[in-house]
Amino acid sequence: MKRRDFLIQTGLFSTSLITTIGSNAWVAHSATPNNNPKRLIVIFLRGGVDGLNIVVPYSETAYYQARPKIAIPQPGKEGGVIDLDGRFGLHPVLSPLIPFWEKGNLAFVHACGSTDSTRSHFDAQKYMESGTPGNKGTRDGWMNRLLGVIAKKTPVQAVTVGQNTPWILYGQMPIANLPSGANPKKRLLIDRPQVATAFDQLYSGNDSLSQTYRQGRMAREAIMKDLDQEMTMANNGAPLPDGFAKDASRLAQLMVRDSRIELGFMALGGWDTHANQGSTQGTLAQNLGKLGKGLAALAQGLGNVYQNTTIVVMSEFGRTVRQNNNSGTDHGHGNVVWVLGGNVKGGKVYGEWPGLSPSQLYEKRDLAIATDFRDVISTVLQRHINLNSSQLNQVLPNYKPTQKIALL
Repeated sequence: MKRRDFLIQTGLFSTSLITTIGSNAWVAHSATPNNNPKRLIVIFLRGGVDGLNIVVPYSETAYYQARPKIAIPQPGKEGGVIDLDGRFGLHPVLSPLIPFWEKGNLAFVHACGSTDSTRSHFDAQKYMESGTPGNKGTRDGWMNRLLGVIAKKTPVQAVTVGQNTPWILYGQMPIANLPSGANPKKRLLIDRPQVATAFDQLYSGNDSLSQTYRQGRMAREAIMKDLDQEMTMANNGAPLPDGFAKDASRLAQLMVRDSRIELGFMALGGWDTHANQGSTQGTLAQNLGKLGKGLAALAQGLGNVYQNTTIVVMSEFGRTVRQNNNSGTDHGHGNVVWVLGGNVKGGKVYGEWPGLSPSQLYEKRDLAIATDFRDVISTVLQRHINLNSSQLNQVLPNYKPTQKIALL
C-alpha cells in the first residue's frame, strides 16, 4: 500500500488536505486564537426535503388540492400547523424551534434554491456545495473557499461532523473531521503509539506530504483534547439526546471550548420521500422532529457563543407540489432555507412568494424559485462574517447578488 493511500484510509485527515497542500501551506503553530469570532454552521439535508410541508402555505387552496393525503392541516385544526404570520405555518413537530421564532432569532426564506433545473441529487448537491450552479468543473466547495479568505492559520478552524469530507469543504484549505455517532473518540490505527512513532519518524522531513502529515496529526490531537474535556464535563454524566441532537450538542460544546473553530458542517440524510411521506405523522414528521430537537440543542449548547453564530439549513431542491400515487412527493425545484442565530432578524418568512396555482408553478409541477440560495449565503457572508465585495467574489465567483435580504 502506498503511503498516501494509508494516510487516507486511517482517517487521519481528509483527501482534500492530502492532495492540495503546496507552497502556500499554513503553519499550525502560528495560530492566534480569537476569543469572540463569528461562527457559521451549515446543516445540509441530503435527499431534497419537502419545504412545502415544513413552512406550509396554509392560506393557499391549491396546496390542499394538490396534497389530499399529505397536506398539513390549517392552524386550529387537529394536527394543524403552528401559525407564523397569517400566511405560513410551521410543521407542528418543529415546536421546539418556536421560542427562537418568537425571540426573533429564526427566519425562513421560501421559494429559494439553486437556479439550475437538474433533479439529480448528485448534481444538485454539488452545485449548491460548490456555489456554482450548472458548472460541473468547479473543483472546490464554497465553505473551503471561505476558509481560504478568513484563514487564521489554525488546524481546526473548520470542522465537519462525519467520516468523509463533504464537497462544500473540499479544496485547498485543510479541515478537521469529527466522527459522528455514539463513539466519536474511537481510536484510529494511527493513534496506536508504535504506529504513530513510526510515522512521525517517516514524515519528519520538509516535503509537502510530511508537512501535511504533521498538520493532520495536530488537528486530530486538538479535536481529541476538546472531546476529552467535553466528556468529562458533560452534564453530570447525563446522556445527550440521540442521533442528530447528540452530534449537534457535541459540535456546540467544541465551539464553546475552542474559539479557533469558526466553521461547522453537518449533513443529514433521509429526506427523499417518494413514498409514505405522511402528514403530521410519518417518515417526514419523524425526521423533522429529530431535526428540530437537534437544532434547539445546538443553539442552546452554544450558550453565549450563539450570539455570534449563524446557522443555515439547506437542501439541494424541494419536492413536487402535487403528491404522487405512493402518498409521497418527487424531486422538485423551489424550497425553503432556514436561518437561525443570535443576530438574525427573525420572526419573518422572507422572499417573494410565487404562488402554487398551476400557472405559477415551475414546469407546471414545482414551486418556482424566486430567491437564489446564493443571495442568502452572500447576505450571511457580508453581514455576519463581514466579507467585502472582493472577498465575496472569491467565495461565490462571478455571482452578483440579485436581491438584498435583510436577514442580519
